[in-house]
Amino acid sequence: MSPLSSYFDVIILGAGAAGLMCAITAAKLGRKVLILERSNKVGKKILMSGGGKCNFTNQFVEADNFISQNKHFSKAALKRYTQWDFIEMVERHNINYEQRKHNQLFCLDSAKDILNILLEECSQGDVIIKTDCEIEKVSSLKLEDLSSNENPDENNQRYNVQFSHDESPYKLSCQSLVVATGALSIPSLGGSGMGYDIAEQFGLNIISRQAGLVPFMFSDDMKPFCESLSGLSVEVTASCNKQSFTESMLFTHRGLSGPVILQISNYWQPGDTVHINLLPNRDAANWLLKMKKEHPKNQLNTILTPQLPKPLIRELQLRLWPESSQLSLADYTDKQLIAIGSMLNHWVLKPSTTEGYRKAEVTLGGIDTDGISSKTMEVNQHPGLYFIGEVLDVTGHLGGYNFQWAWSSGYSAGLFV
Repeated sequence: MSPLSSYFDVIILGAGAAGLMCAITAAKLGRKVLILERSNKVGKKILMSGGGKCNFTNQFVEADNFISQNKHFSKAALKRYTQWDFIEMVERHNINYEQRKHNQLFCLDSAKDILNILLEECSQGDVIIKTDCEIEKVSSLKLEDLSSNENPDENNQRYNVQFSHDESPYKLSCQSLVVATGALSIPSLGGSGMGYDIAEQFGLNIISRQAGLVPFMFSDDMKPFCESLSGLSVEVTASCNKQSFTESMLFTHRGLSGPVILQISNYWQPGDTVHINLLPNRDAANWLLKMKKEHPKNQLNTILTPQLPKPLIRELQLRLWPESSQLSLADYTDKQLIAIGSMLNHWVLKPSTTEGYRKAEVTLGGIDTDGISSKTMEVNQHPGLYFIGEVLDVTGHLGGYNFQWAWSSGYSAGLFV
């Protein structure tokens, strides 16, 4: 590539899920596409997702599965490129996959299968991918920036990208520039705030950001409680700010994690309490009173053992009814059992913080979609400039939705770049 005169129809910043899908789509339409990736490898987030199996989509996808200040923004893209479209591509490449609970679809073998599909499709479209690229400047291309031997009308060049690769500087021009840089989550996999910087440079509003799909941490007596149960998982319902999810909760040496905690973290704000129902399928108070009548000689931990893991019962006992741990149910007053039952159904916790972007699967907030076309992902005031994927203020629930947003938004932009 020449430092000054190299031209591409489309330059995409970021070789993640959204960027690769955009490149594939644009190349199929005959566009000359270059992807610039900051990391030393492409698709790092794809490879680590789903425990290395990649939860690449969900069988049921609706706009309600996404969080955004504009709840309608995602609808057009999700309709244009659906989960069935991506499933068709997976099947066309003979990739084995499986359906897990909550209609989540995972690779049966390895997340590498999904990345290989995308890279193969890019190769078929002659997409050029450059890794280890440090973006230094993005600018709108003005007539005076062009050298005398270039015709601005011939290729309708609109943007310049300056970057370094292998310690060499490059300055390229393009008609369409796509920002698919991801967000702040998991910086070790290439997450950064560069996309937001570019958005602000072109006058777009940024909605307040925070770590999403992220574990909770505690600074009170819950911290040693969680440490003592580290590695233990239990099915619960977690609720916060009028949202509830039922899924497994994992105790860690720092606090709480697991799918249900990741889900509810998207609705938690610092200072909020989280309600945990340890027996989501029972009215625990009424059930304990019934057990008292039917099994008066049994101890409370004996009654609870089929319902909850023994280590958890032991720690709850030390915390909530230590002085009466050896009593039979008949020796408890109804008031005591009702209080214990209420706690089991409404355990109130107050996280001190989350584990932050280091462990967050997504970034909540981002580029305000009011400045973006929901049909094309193009910036309304800057023709030829596109933003796709996680950098936008669209965040999916856990379960393959964020990948589907990447596929859908990338495809939508790819049709128009």
